[in-house]
Amino acid sequence: MTRVDTLLAGLARERSTGALRVGRNGTIFLADGRVTYMECAQAPSVERLLAARGLTTEAALRGLQADGGCERLLAEGPVTAGELQYAVLGGVLDAAFFLLPISGSRPKFRPGERHWLGGQWFFDVPGLVRECARRRAQLAQAWPSADVDSLPVRPLGRLPGHAVTLSRVQWEVLVRADHKATPLELAKQIGRPAYPVLLAVRRLAASGLLAAPDPAPAHGLPKRGRQPAAERPPHDPTAATLPLGPPVTGNPTDLALLMRLKKALEELS
Repeated sequence: MTRVDTLLAGLARERSTGALRVGRNGTIFLADGRVTYMECAQAPSVERLLAARGLTTEAALRGLQADGGCERLLAEGPVTAGELQYAVLGGVLDAAFFLLPISGSRPKFRPGERHWLGGQWFFDVPGLVRECARRRAQLAQAWPSADVDSLPVRPLGRLPGHAVTLSRVQWEVLVRADHKATPLELAKQIGRPAYPVLLAVRRLAASGLLAAPDPAPAHGLPKRGRQPAAERPPHDPTAATLPLGPPVTGNPTDLALLMRLKKALEELS
């Protein structure tokens, strides 16, 4: 089965112009062999990213698609060229991260088709492939198990220590986490690109700030609405399943040390 990144590289060599539709997963738009825009069902759209920043509304942006497009959007002034470029960059890199590793979906190329936001900025295919590889490596370095990418974000009720330092994205994730939404769902709610949210969740897991997932039942049908395992984001399909938080052993020496520390803290309080 041919991967999307391989098909895209071929279209780039042929200097193709049009849209490569990857089933229901998303669409890649090209002009003269360069990517102008990507959209992906798993990641927040550019419309969502702009609306979340209070720059405009999603309804207003949809109205511009058939009436003036990108030129009118910039001319009317609710969004500057820099703000739009930043949102498009985040949306394209997100979509590339999810779409390029897909294989077996039978993408269809439609020559000449363009996106209403395309034609302003261009991305070369090899550069997108390199950036996706860098992001996958960064995720694996932060926390090597991809399980947390598709599980509900469940913060602990109590801190494992006396203090913790959080990034802005981590704070937004913890504030919005309802123990039901996955990282990708939270990204759409928050209005941030999906990758920074995935990275924030993995770092929260590495810090021991997330509750371990419930054990899966031995029998029974999968829950309705859950994405099949084969279609989940292919961040690192070979990653091992790891427990959340630092490892805990049953070593008597470790337990004795913990008990002494607990007693000392109780005496200080």
